[in-house]
Amino acid sequence: MLRNGPDAFGWVTILLHWTIAILIAGLLVLGYVMTRPDIDPVLQFDLFQWHKSFGFTALGLAAIRAVWWLAGRHPASVAGLSTPERHASFAVHILLLCLTLAVPVTGWALASASTLDIPSFYFNLVVIPHLPLAKSAVAEALWTTAHAVLAYGLAGLVLLHAGAALHHHFIRHDAVLVRMLRNRWRDG
Repeated sequence: MLRNGPDAFGWVTILLHWTIAILIAGLLVLGYVMTRPDIDPVLQFDLFQWHKSFGFTALGLAAIRAVWWLAGRHPASVAGLSTPERHASFAVHILLLCLTLAVPVTGWALASASTLDIPSFYFNLVVIPHLPLAKSAVAEALWTTAHAVLAYGLAGLVLLHAGAALHHHFIRHDAVLVRMLRNRWRDG
C-alpha cells in the first residue's frame, strides 16, 4: 500500500520518514564536524559542500513530505492514547514538519548572506543559486544563529520523538513504532 490507510502508514510515508530521519542525523553530525576549529581547510570546504548538498536534499524531501502530509489521509491514533497525548503527538509532528523545512532554508539563507559568497555545488552536479539576500557580516551572523538554534531544536525534538516511540514500543506495547517500521497490506 503506497498511501496511508485508516490504521497504517503507506510505503511513501515510511520511506520519506526514515530517509529524512537519516539525513537529519547525518547533517547534525556533519555540521558538528565541519565547524571544528582544528579541521584542515580543504577538508572543511568539502564537508561544507557535502552538508549543503545533503541539506538541499533534505529540504526537497521535507517539501514532498509536507505536501504528502497535507494532501493525504492520516491513520487514526493508536488505541489507548489520551486526548492530551493525541494533541501532543499532533503538535510534535507539526513542529517536526516545520523544522525539517526551516532548518535547511536557514542554512540556504546563511550561505546566501555570507560575505564569502561561496557557491553551493549540489553534489558537484549543479550550482544552487543563492537566495536574494543582502550579504553582510550581520546578516550572516543572524542566519548562522537561526540555523544553529533551529537545528539544535530539531535535534531535541527528534530525540523526544524517538524516545516517545521507544516508550510506546517497550513500555506501553502498542503499535506506534511498529506502524512506522512496516506497512500492512490490507485486503479491500
